[in-house]
Formats: sequence, C-alpha cells, structure tokens
Amino acid sequence: MEDFKSKYFETYKLILDEIKNALEAVDVVSVKRFVDDLSEAHRVFCIGVGRVMISLEAFVKRLSHLGISAHCVGDITEPAITAEDILVVGSGSGESIIPVAIARKAREIGVRKIIHIGSNPKGEMSRYADYMIRIPVRTKLYLLDEIDTEQIMTSLFEQSLLILGDVIAKIIVDEKNIDLRGVWKYHANLE
Repeated sequence: MEDFKSKYFETYKLILDEIKNALEAVDVVSVKRFVDDLSEAHRVFCIGVGRVMISLEAFVKRLSHLGISAHCVGDITEPAITAEDILVVGSGSGESIIPVAIARKAREIGVRKIIHIGSNPKGEMSRYADYMIRIPVRTKLYLLDEIDTEQIMTSLFEQSLLILGDVIAKIIVDEKNIDLRGVWKYHANLE
C-alpha cells in the first residue's frame, strides 16, 4: 500500500505541475482581450469535440452562473448565432473537422468574433479565428514548441482549458464585483 500511496502522490503532483506550467505559458494579453469580448458579447457560443467539449461545457455553465448568456453548439436549446455574438472554438490541434466547419459557418454568418483556444497557431482554425488564446501543450501533432506531458494523449490540454475557464470566470467576478452569494439565482434548482 505504501508504494501505491507514493505513486498516487507522485502522479497528482506531476499533473498539477504540468497544469501550472501550461497556464503560466498562456499569453495574458489574449486572456484580457477574451475577458473584454465576453463582457461585450450579446451571447457566447462554444464548440469543441470529445473531452475538449466537456471542458467547454463546464465553462458555458460557469458563464451562465455569472449571468452571461452562453450556449454549447449543438444543444437542443441552442439559439441562432448573430453578428452580436462570439464563438469560442476549443481545438488543441486547430485541425478538428467539426470545430473548423462550425467556425467557417460562423464566419459566413458574420459573428462578432471567433476566438480559438488551442495549441497550434498555424492550424486550419487560424483562417477563421480573430485571435487565439494559446495553451502551448502537447497535441496529436507533436509540434516542437509544445510543452511536453507525461499524461495520456491530450489530457493536459483539456485540464488546462477547464482551469483556464475557471480563472476567466473568477476574473469576471472580480472585475464586475459580483456577489458570489447572488450567483446561486442562476444555478439549477430542480435538484
């Protein structure tokens, strides 16, 4: 059991250190721009696939808790996107077929802005995004300037995306002086 306990502590510390290194490598200027765009947008739409979408779903829920109208692309209750809205695309590689196709469609519609959160600044998404928040971690592309990871596949990207979403939410709370007790009015109550 002591061997397992040591392995457990060693593993979670490795993961937390990797997330710390990833988030410290994010360009703060792009995050500030994103926070401003979130505040100015009529609505926020998010798209990704797989575990990236799960991280974005948590971000959408958190924005909703802050009174920001946010939606996941593809949800049954998703409204029409307009020129007053922004699209947030999560794709580490910037090459995932569905997010790229959605970004292309959003560009055709004329959305206010498209923001790519990913690792590859030269992927297909660069053709459609107004700017990128780069989390420069290992993707399936194994780019030379990506931060390496000992974790499975792109776990570090998905974890960093999830935590980045909560960092952004906390910054919004602080900037808008939101009373944390008051956000419960936006929380689901059929539980």
